[in-house]
Amino acid sequence: MSAPSVPQRPPRQFIPEPFTVTTWEALKPWFDNLADRPILSADDLRKWLRDRSELESAISEDLGWRYIKMTCYTDDKALLERYQDFVENIQPKIAPVSDQLNRKVADSPFLNQLSKEEGYAILIRNLKKDIEIFREENVPLFTEINLESQKYAQLNGAMTIAWKGQELTLQQASVLLQETDRQVREDVYRLITERRLKDKETLDGLFSKLVDLRHRVAVNAGFSNFRDYMFKSYGRFDYTPQDCFNFHDAISSEVVPLLEELAEMRKEQMKLDSLRPWDKAVDPQGRAPLRAFSGGKDLTAKGVEVFRRLDPFLGDCLTTMETMGHLDLESRKGKAPGGYNYPLAEIGIPFIFMNATSTMRDMTTLMHEGGHAVHNFLTKDLALSDFKNPPMEVAELASMAMELLSMDHWDVFFTNPQDLARARQEQLEDIIETLPWVATIDKFQHWIYENPGHTPEQRLRRWNITYQEFADTVTDWSGLEDARSFMWQKQLHLYEVPFYYIEYGMAQLGAIALWRNFRRNKSEGLAGYQRALKLGNLRTIPEIYQAAGIKFDFSKSYIRELMNFVRGEMNN
Repeated sequence: MSAPSVPQRPPRQFIPEPFTVTTWEALKPWFDNLADRPILSADDLRKWLRDRSELESAISEDLGWRYIKMTCYTDDKALLERYQDFVENIQPKIAPVSDQLNRKVADSPFLNQLSKEEGYAILIRNLKKDIEIFREENVPLFTEINLESQKYAQLNGAMTIAWKGQELTLQQASVLLQETDRQVREDVYRLITERRLKDKETLDGLFSKLVDLRHRVAVNAGFSNFRDYMFKSYGRFDYTPQDCFNFHDAISSEVVPLLEELAEMRKEQMKLDSLRPWDKAVDPQGRAPLRAFSGGKDLTAKGVEVFRRLDPFLGDCLTTMETMGHLDLESRKGKAPGGYNYPLAEIGIPFIFMNATSTMRDMTTLMHEGGHAVHNFLTKDLALSDFKNPPMEVAELASMAMELLSMDHWDVFFTNPQDLARARQEQLEDIIETLPWVATIDKFQHWIYENPGHTPEQRLRRWNITYQEFADTVTDWSGLEDARSFMWQKQLHLYEVPFYYIEYGMAQLGAIALWRNFRRNKSEGLAGYQRALKLGNLRTIPEIYQAAGIKFDFSKSYIRELMNFVRGEMNN
């Protein structure tokens, strides 16, 4: 089978073909053109919006590459400076001009005509929201927040441990927590914890500074707290903070008991007097760790094959990214932690960044980020950049559903039937572990920003209260109180993308429902998945979920129904 052709950037209609982002002064004439251009008809307004979309897509893609390269090589000062130059010298100049352009659209007498066309009602709703929360005095604060939050990646990228003569990143070291030798696991766990705790005060200080800056942004914009500001900023029109609290309660009552059962079962299977944190990743039956692949090339090849078997189009998506050099999958020193899929707005082909070693979790991370990538491919030909940017509750549905839909073809990674069954079992157990963790992080954030004047000591106490609400009671943390108390510091979302976390929980529920449909009828389940993703940001969240054949619902009864399905699949 021949490789798919490499897509080319669509021809530009507004800015020059060779134009690249260098300085604000070079960009300004194009913004001036939009600001000064008369809009005399609905067609004029459509063309104006297309031109603005083209300009903003070019700028977004330039920023994307600056961010990607900086996170791939956090120890390269030149790449850091190039990213910082955008954040300090270009982004602050764009923000007030964007507000001016938003107001120009909002004031247009032709806007009402467009509102009847698909996608424009959502665009207009978001545009008016942006006008409502914009404050010029927040522009320098956002610059400072961006610069401060990047320190988190640098601090984490520099964290390593020494193990048997090797220097390992914490991601590489964490693989050893799957070893069957309990002493090895304990030694590695303690080394990882000691390394994290070495920076606990620095990370604590950084977080306190970010909380203060964010609260100032919220107050400037007329909100009593940053949580309420972010709900408006994220465009959460379809649910409220109270819905999040209901989600927390539902997870506590419907999922935490399952988590408790899994922990108790693990303790019994391992014949332990005390289940310790370093006992949580190892196979409870004493089998060697699952090895899904060997190296980035093998991971890529197998990932492409899984996607191709599910649908040839999906395989082509990953193959295209590989051909274009849009995959950086392996962990190495100097690389920022975590994983992401970065949409590149102009070319339309995203970039996947990961810290893979060899574990099953790395394999599912590729399935997850690959789901995001497929979403970008399915929306790349929509007319405006606004149409291509779905709400996060939909974006995460794309990724989390792909983890489950792809399971039918995991024999590509695990040729041994016992290993395959074990991998699927671990994936379902991971769902039961993920939902309480999502509730923990989200509930913690609500408290953080409802109480912006809290002290680090109060934050520590609140974290432990919240953690214990959603954790099993079987795990023995004695002597490891500091490790538990500062565990929140490893969650990069708290530092870099505040309040971006509840989406994982909502999307996980949607993913289970989609997978249930897929189990009943594979072709219709997959068609529903793609049908929903193609909508991008053209519809509301409930409407997009409905297009997938599922509900946007996080009530106790619905969560109980879905968890009963998961339990049944685990028993199978």
